[in-house]
Amino acid sequence: MSPLAENAALVVIDMQNGINRPTLGRRNNPAAEQNIEALLTAWRATRRPVVHVRHMSRSPESIFWPGQSGAEFQPRFSPLAHEHVVEKNVPDAFAATGLERWLRVRGIGQLVIAGVITNNSVEATARSAGNSGFETIVASDAAFTFDLRDLSGRLWPAEDVHALSLANLAMDYAVVRTTEEIVGAAAR
Repeated sequence: MSPLAENAALVVIDMQNGINRPTLGRRNNPAAEQNIEALLTAWRATRRPVVHVRHMSRSPESIFWPGQSGAEFQPRFSPLAHEHVVEKNVPDAFAATGLERWLRVRGIGQLVIAGVITNNSVEATARSAGNSGFETIVASDAAFTFDLRDLSGRLWPAEDVHALSLANLAMDYAVVRTTEEIVGAAAR
């Protein structure tokens, strides 16, 4: 992997308390949080910009309903004072949030995306980033999802849902790399 831009932004999506609720079901990639922490450590050490995305739901039944603990950042993913926070109401972190403008004003053209849910907010945000002309990298092992039933009732394991989501992104929207590859490129 080529070295990363000196101002490549790390976009950490929806690492909030609510994502750990058992009611969401079985998930894949138990090392995702450790890998997100490794990315955060690398970004902070190299003084690259970090963007924390927080979902603030419009539905009172949501795990991310404002004003309750599920909407708060997990302590280990809490933004530092100088790190940018974006609040969104839909899966796509670019939709009506000002994120694109914030990135463009700072001349940021390269993004590394990590977080949850792979086939929801991660995929939606990476698609918008790629469609908007950003060089987009998704950290394959710094994201996770849950088992999912399709419209005919078939249960798809989280591993398959995750793999297909990453394959969708790799077709046209993003480059998919491991945390180790990305951290190595950040150190160069």
